[in-house]
Amino acid sequence: MKKTITVIPGDGIGTEVVAGALQILDVIAKRFDHTFEYKNALAGGAALDTTGIPLPEETLKLAKLSDAVLLGAVGGPKWDSNPQHLKPERALLGLRKELGLYANIRPAKIYSALVDASALKKEVVEGVDIIVVRELTGGLYFGKPSGFEQRNGEEVGFNTMIYSESEVRRIAESAFEIARKRSKKLCSVDKANVLETSQLWRKVVLEVAKKYPDVELSHMYVDNCSMQLIRNPKQFDVIVTENLFGDILSDEAAMLTGSIGMLASASLGGTVAMYEPVHGSAPDIAGQNKANPIATIASVAMMLKYSFNLSLEADAIENSIQRVLSKGFRTGDIYTEGMTLLGTKEMTKKIVENL
Repeated sequence: MKKTITVIPGDGIGTEVVAGALQILDVIAKRFDHTFEYKNALAGGAALDTTGIPLPEETLKLAKLSDAVLLGAVGGPKWDSNPQHLKPERALLGLRKELGLYANIRPAKIYSALVDASALKKEVVEGVDIIVVRELTGGLYFGKPSGFEQRNGEEVGFNTMIYSESEVRRIAESAFEIARKRSKKLCSVDKANVLETSQLWRKVVLEVAKKYPDVELSHMYVDNCSMQLIRNPKQFDVIVTENLFGDILSDEAAMLTGSIGMLASASLGGTVAMYEPVHGSAPDIAGQNKANPIATIASVAMMLKYSFNLSLEADAIENSIQRVLSKGFRTGDIYTEGMTLLGTKEMTKKIVENL
């Protein structure tokens, strides 16, 4: 199989963890007789410094012509004072919108070797295996009008949360399909007791549920869900929710696993999917060989599975990660006493060896 991948390292630790993930892909290509061609592209702060804009047209062109996109991370304090349209994060929103990526799939599965690394008690997190399905192109992040203006002599900032029936329906269908392939349990999270958008959300989800009688559907308010994820996370299997709620809840679910540096994600919906770690650019440790590459490596495994239908190869990567962790190797974010501390490059090398 021959596939073209647009590679966007981005900023901060993005360059380091993406380099590790490409090493893994190279090993997979050699062992399973595939060819992966990489097209490097700029986005985020790196693009701002080079081209003056966060998402160059050349990057979008490459992404649309590729079979998948691998993204590291974007952002950093260097660009915090930039105007809104020149912030690195605009590249993320632009890629999602231009590629039609409306479904963000974020697994939160705790590796058995990392149970003790979680901030929660072993009996609470052991066996946790959750997927958060986040709507990615609607809600507050994209709603218009938004901006700043003067009202009654003071500055006011405003955003608009807006959803259409079709936007809710397509993300609900995606979530039901995922739930159907797992434990047939789906929890839809909203704030229907307060927000009109959530009332529409619940109405449409209930309509879609009629097509999936084999899937058990429940509803939960977002504030209660954030509490339940800490109190009893094993009650969840698949969670579907809107953009802002999904952004927050998926990061919360990430910490159940011990570190946000462990979580991969896939953004689906268009003809070209994008894969990226859940974590940010972590400028405080950039260039110090301290970043955890596992989230990006696991994102590559999701790419092989979802975009290329290479489940055997994806499983090989997941099994290698599990073996390395079981042998006691750790990066700083998941380190506990008695384990072997490794840097980014060393952890990547161990995973390569175990492939």
